[in-house]
Amino acid sequence: MLSLQVITDPVYVKPANPSFFERFIRDPKDVPFVHLSIQITLVLGITALLLYMPFIDGWLWWVIAAVYLFFNNFVFKGPFGLMLHCTSHRAFFRKEYGFMNHYLPWVLSPLFGQTPETYFSHHIGMHHAENNMEEDESSTMPFQRDSLRGFGHYLGVFFFAGVFNLAVYFYKRNRKRLMYRSVRGELLFYALCVGLSFVNWQATLVVFIIPFVISRIIMMMGNWAQHGFIDAKDPSNHYKNSITCINTKYNHKCWNDGYHISHHVKPNMHWTEHPVYFRQTLQEYIDNEAIVFDGIHFLHVFAWLVTRRYDKLARHFVNIGDRFQSDEEVIAFLKERTRKIVPELQVA
Repeated sequence: MLSLQVITDPVYVKPANPSFFERFIRDPKDVPFVHLSIQITLVLGITALLLYMPFIDGWLWWVIAAVYLFFNNFVFKGPFGLMLHCTSHRAFFRKEYGFMNHYLPWVLSPLFGQTPETYFSHHIGMHHAENNMEEDESSTMPFQRDSLRGFGHYLGVFFFAGVFNLAVYFYKRNRKRLMYRSVRGELLFYALCVGLSFVNWQATLVVFIIPFVISRIIMMMGNWAQHGFIDAKDPSNHYKNSITCINTKYNHKCWNDGYHISHHVKPNMHWTEHPVYFRQTLQEYIDNEAIVFDGIHFLHVFAWLVTRRYDKLARHFVNIGDRFQSDEEVIAFLKERTRKIVPELQVA
């Protein structure tokens, strides 16, 4: 158990000289997104093309494949995924350059296994609208959230029926445009993979299919951790159905994604504003018994949650408001928040 320390997560510092790219984007604080997009285009774009070239084979092909998978999954996947997240909430490019807003979801996203526009439809159109409640197709509420078996069930439903359930959700609510966008993006990605497999199935496996599988797993691991601790008495309360992770390298690499509570409170808040907002509204976290961890990120939380290493979670738990006297009290509190929530019992 920790006391609240100085927050070291990134905030915006205005550069001495404006960037050339500021003229194209809506918010000058998003210049790092331009730099990242260029890096991904050059590194992954070039290596992906090389893997399809007929004159590259043998050991050289395998070296390039290893380089592609390393940069895709260990260097760019997190930063890109959260850049896509941020630009789904806040349009990236200015209105006069609006066509460029399609570059991330339609050109770069498929390289990471993110099917075009399904992320936007799912995250903006459903997840934030339903707030992890019963109608949220990715809700963690019906599962025992400190169970690896529970996560396996959760992942399986999402992996094999996620887009179908999403389409049904939009259909029932007569949101046909979002239904069309999500299904279109998913089917076009599948068609792309099938078509390119006839050209070079090994390259298609490396460039598109493996990143697709990894992305779906990682996204669900993240959502499981973000909404792993829920107060059954008040499950729609943002402070009581999500968590915040502070002072972690992950926030520097992935645009303060650890501030998941404030993200649900203010979904359109710029990523650089979360650390300051957290300090300014700390009393809200205290009053609502919010869960805050220091020095770890969501994959730590996921791993320790499904292996029931509550001792490690308690070690990084921030005792805001001095609510707890010992790690044992923290562990009991966390265990209470991971119990399966059955809607019928909740209503009763």
